[in-house]
Amino acid sequence: MGYTVQLMNTIKSTDVFDAWIGGLKDQVARAKILGRINRARLGNFGDTKYFDGIGEMRVDFGPGYRLYFAKEGNTVYVLLCGGDKSTQRKDIKNAKELLSTLQAAGQQGSTR
Repeated sequence: MGYTVQLMNTIKSTDVFDAWIGGLKDQVARAKILGRINRARLGNFGDTKYFDGIGEMRVDFGPGYRLYFAKEGNTVYVLLCGGDKSTQRKDIKNAKELLSTLQAAGQQGSTR
């Protein structure tokens, strides 16, 4: 008897997020972040904080990675950008600007 995994959420990403994660030199960190995204796809966002229409998924590894996202509909989430604790203020500002730009243009990220 097999099991079926039901994906609860669709996760999309912006080019900014894709460039950030693609530029990470730490392969273990990248794997942990991608694992976190997969858990979010299954409905488990874990350690997450919300403010001003933005969600911040916190990854407890290395310098304290942060993934900034916005909800689009009931089950679609767009990864806006990423960073770590040291760049948090700049990253939050960037996430808000990206969200505003996407909303104004009526665009969505690409499916990850």
